[in-house]
Amino acid sequence: MKILLLASGGGSLAKAIIDAKIDNVEIVALISDKQSPALEIARQAGAIDIYLPMTTDRSEWNKKLIESVARFTPDLVVSVGFMKILPPEFLEKFQTINTHPALLPHFPGAHAVRDALAAGVKKTGTTVHWVDEGVDTGPIIAQLELEIQSGEDEESLHERIKILERSLIVETLSRFATNGIPENR
Repeated sequence: MKILLLASGGGSLAKAIIDAKIDNVEIVALISDKQSPALEIARQAGAIDIYLPMTTDRSEWNKKLIESVARFTPDLVVSVGFMKILPPEFLEKFQTINTHPALLPHFPGAHAVRDALAAGVKKTGTTVHWVDEGVDTGPIIAQLELEIQSGEDEESLHERIKILERSLIVETLSRFATNGIPENR
């Protein structure tokens, strides 16, 4: 199974996937819209890394992204902290999954951890889901939950969620590599 990673940030999810060395998974490339540490993680692992900075013309950037991904003919695109909404044309061409630091459908969007704390919920977690045209609205593939500790702040909670997030994405990709990519998106 050929996967392509999309990343914008620190690269901890990309590193977890790369370091897991999942049987029957080939990481064909990592694309980032920022000069992020994820690019260096890919480079050090011997994966192709592509920096594709956002342009003022979003439709032109979308076209370049689609062309860049298409070159690698991935079986699956994995968004690992890629902080961009993917255009419909992209999603028509590539099966794409994402990780999210909350138990969807609760707390979609960029501030899920902060939103969960503000809501006073007792538990949260992480979700792997199919990417659709909405913001974190695609069908859920897998979830892991954890209890929020009394007095916990956003940073400490997010770090605990990231641990779960890394294990869940590796587990999900391992399952896909063994059983095939499900078509229930």
